[in-house]
Amino acid sequence: MTPLPLLAYRLLTRALEPLAPRLLDARAHRGKEDPARVDERLGFTRAERPAGDLVWLHGVSVGETLSLLPLVERFVKTRPDLTVLVTSGTVTSARILAERLPKGVIHQYAPVDGPGVVARFLDHWRPSLAIFVESELWPNMLLEAHRRGVELALVSARITEKTVEGWARFPASARALTGVFDLVLPQDQASGERLERLGARIDGLVNLKLAGDALPHDAAAFSRLSAAIGDRPVVVAASTHEGEEIAIVRALDKLADRACLILAPRHPERGPHIATALQREGVAFAMRSRGETIGRDTDVYLADTLNEMGLFLRLADVVVMGGSFAPALGLPAVGGHNPLEPARLARPTITGPDASNWATVTSALAQAGGLVLVQAPWDLPGAVEPLLADPAAAKAMGERARRAAAEAGGGLDRLWAFLSPLTPLTPKTATRTGSGR
Repeated sequence: MTPLPLLAYRLLTRALEPLAPRLLDARAHRGKEDPARVDERLGFTRAERPAGDLVWLHGVSVGETLSLLPLVERFVKTRPDLTVLVTSGTVTSARILAERLPKGVIHQYAPVDGPGVVARFLDHWRPSLAIFVESELWPNMLLEAHRRGVELALVSARITEKTVEGWARFPASARALTGVFDLVLPQDQASGERLERLGARIDGLVNLKLAGDALPHDAAAFSRLSAAIGDRPVVVAASTHEGEEIAIVRALDKLADRACLILAPRHPERGPHIATALQREGVAFAMRSRGETIGRDTDVYLADTLNEMGLFLRLADVVVMGGSFAPALGLPAVGGHNPLEPARLARPTITGPDASNWATVTSALAQAGGLVLVQAPWDLPGAVEPLLADPAAAKAMGERARRAAAEAGGGLDRLWAFLSPLTPLTPKTATRTGSGR
């Protein structure tokens, strides 16, 4: 029997569904939705569903969808008989997936969680298996998919204490939702314990953000930038946030005569704002989004473009991870960003004190000698300068990081083993055994 709060949620969302088109149009005017594809959020699509079984994978925004890519590629290579559908919820994630998804994989914007919209989406796509990454708990979608017999997996799940406290007011509803999953794989022990408190059965631990290959890059663009930089050493400040860019520029100012600093902000749309701040500082900079090139007198290259981090990291002699210095600057904590991205490319890496989102892997890289922690941006020269002065030491540190990253990335094989029993049988196997789903 469906708990009363979930029934109330279904009735409320059904009543609000007629307002969804207007709300989505308003979001599209603000750049929060793709006007050309906004109907996908209502379960409508121009894309045809191929015949045969279909596996659906979902991540909300950039980080989650990127973490799904290794699994998507595994499905494409290992099970070419299956159609793979990937959904996401943000315009930025859709742009990145348009470039990164393997050929033949279908992308759609995720439908809003209204009963009619959900039914329309499931009627069209008819997935055999649905894989949700991190902490997507959509009551209407989960309950309806479960009712239709879709196998459901929650993988690389991450849930906060605040979320658990919110669901604690509705324990029966929490048990009903977590109980529809055929597989639950949290990304860490803390999330596993929290999900158990909500009523989930935990099958193991897998963190998809630890899996994957080195980020891709444009080889021709690498050659052009490398030639423009010449023999100057390069420091890349990766995935920086507001307040960090200028603090890092000031800290590394005395390196400007011989080093090139590449600023790669987490949100490239902040480029004009960062450019204004650099002008106020009197910094000689070039801006990638404007097509400007690096000259001999360029101190800072503002890499404010999307989906090129693999290019910038390959140019680096040393990487400084952004999103990790906010507390030292009196700003709200960000939690850091994925230090495995430079580690997979054997780049020596420095991070600030706030790496809470990546605590386990940060600790592993530091213990392996592939990563250094500093307390504030003004401590960076003491960590960066010795590495630039001793390329052999920097290379050895990067190699230690690469080996540690390889050890951390074994979760994809474990996940594949967990998913295999839920995945539709191949046509050949189904015919031979006389069984199917």
